[in-house]
Order: sequence, then structure tokens, then C-alpha cells
Amino acid sequence: MFNVLPGDPAQMMLGQNEDSEQLALVKQKYGFDKSISTQYLYYLNDLSPISFHSKNKNNYTYLSPSKYTATKLFSVGNTTTVLKFPYLRESFTKQGKKVSQVLAETLPNTFVLAVSAIVIAMLLGVFLGVVSALKKDSFLDKTIQILSTIGMSVPSFFSAILFAWLFGYVLHKYTNLEMTGSLYALDDYGEKLHIQWKNLILPAIVLGIRPLAVIIQLMRNSLLEVFNQDYIRTARAKGLSEFQIIKKHAIKNALNPVVTAISGWFASMLAGAVFVEYIFGWNGLGKEIVNALNTLDLPVIMGSVLIIATLFVIINIFVDIIYTWLDPKVVLK
Repeated sequence: MFNVLPGDPAQMMLGQNEDSEQLALVKQKYGFDKSISTQYLYYLNDLSPISFHSKNKNNYTYLSPSKYTATKLFSVGNTTTVLKFPYLRESFTKQGKKVSQVLAETLPNTFVLAVSAIVIAMLLGVFLGVVSALKKDSFLDKTIQILSTIGMSVPSFFSAILFAWLFGYVLHKYTNLEMTGSLYALDDYGEKLHIQWKNLILPAIVLGIRPLAVIIQLMRNSLLEVFNQDYIRTARAKGLSEFQIIKKHAIKNALNPVVTAISGWFASMLAGAVFVEYIFGWNGLGKEIVNALNTLDLPVIMGSVLIIATLFVIINIFVDIIYTWLDPKVVLK
């Protein structure tokens, strides 16, 4: 799919220095002179921990030490089988920098942003959902429901622009927050990086608005459903206070749909942070994806998609394990 995008990666890498001889060499080096199906098989070979490599230096699959460190398993004829870490290739626009290095530099920033956003959404969402359920059909309940509906409806890029302008520009002298900025910033001398935690506040809040709205709705509805169960009536009949009932019996059983929502939102935040990171200038994976799309840096785009998909699978497996703690009736097989 990426190979049908307009533009020639080889020409893009050469830039102003392009000539027919150099163009042919670059295409041979990266396998661009092969058919799409062959290029796809090359890519799978690069990704596979066990891969096959030619002893011919003119072949793309030649075992070059500059690509990766590999352990040779055995050789058959002109082909060597090796054990290695998945190779995500090199960036087209960063002077031969490996995609794995690009991801290693940007993914931690996105992870910090996503964790901060989901923690804000989880803590506020569970609290407001409980309050909304306890004050069902009251003015407070209706207000919370209206605000959560608005939160789900407003696009992230619009919220990001609004928050950056309001709190980073209009109210800057009161908030001391900047419109843009990443987790790390250079000092006044431009020599050393230091952490700027205040730059995390606005993007984390904006990224957490939509999951916050979903968690409020889910927590409220789930808790109201739990309140109608027989064991809650029994707990009330025994004279337990409302606080004890919620703390020891209701909230744990009401968290199942919330945990599902949190897992899905956390995984999607790693990809959905694109607009928020770009608007706030947060140097994370989302901003890197936008830059890669603008420059047709295909290896970075494909590597980002693969890492996000892998994390999504891992997070969902982790959530299935959490279910066994929340609900002993759930058995993993």
C-alpha cells in the first residue's frame, strides 16, 4: 500500500545530487529495482527474527554488519540463515538513521504523554462516574452528562488548538504554560537537556478529554447496574454504610467495562496522539509520523504502524489478565 504513494524514495534520498548512475545504485542497495511482491518478501525477511541472507554483496539480502548484529545459524549453498532482532530498515530522510533509533527516541515521549492522559482520565472519570451514579437524575448528574457528551464530541485537534491558545497565550501570565513545548528542552546556554514537566500538562489534559468522557459514562451506567444486584441489597440490609458498599462491593465489580475502555483508549492514544503532539510541538511518535508522511519517509511510517499494532496486542493481553483479578469468574484458557 505504501509503495503506491506518489514519489520515488531513491530520488528523494539523492535530492539535488541525482544522476542515473547513483539512482541505479541506490535502487539496488534498497531493493527498489525489484517487483513489489519481491520487496514485500524482503521486508518480511528483515522483520523476521530468523532470516535468510545471500553471500553476494550485490544482493539486497547480503549480511551487512551495518544493518544489524546477527548470529549465524547455518549455511546452505549461497544462503546463510541467521538469528537477529527485527530490522525496521533506515529512514530515508535522516541520513541513514535506523528506524529503531527513531522510534527509541520518540516512543518514550508518547508513552509518558499517553500514561499521563489515561491516569487523568481514569482518576477523574471514575470519581465523576461514581458521583453521577449516586446523584442520579439530579442537576449535578445532568451537568456531568452534558459535559461528558461535549467531551466525546469535540475533535482532539480543535481541543488542542483551543487549550494552547487559551492557557498558553491568553492566560499565560497566570498559568505560566507555553503554547508549544516537549518533555525535554535545552537550557539557556543550549548545552544540556532538562525535563520541562509543565509542558506535559496541556497535551495530557487534551488527550485525556475523550477517554475521560467515555469513562464517566461507563462508570455511571455500570455502577447503576451493580446497585440493582442482590448482593448490594443484602449489604444494605446488614447495615453497611454507602461508602463501605461502594468501596468493598460495588466499585470493583463495576470496573470491568471501564478497564476495557481504558485498555482500548491507551492503545489508541499511541496512534491518536498525532494531532495533539503536532499542535503542541511534543516530540513524540505522533509528531514523527506526521513529519514522515510529509516527507514520504516510508520506513518510519511502516515501523510506527508495526510498533503501535504490537503494543495494542500486548496491552489487550495484559487487560485479559487483569480481568481475572477483577472478576474471579473469568478464567484464562
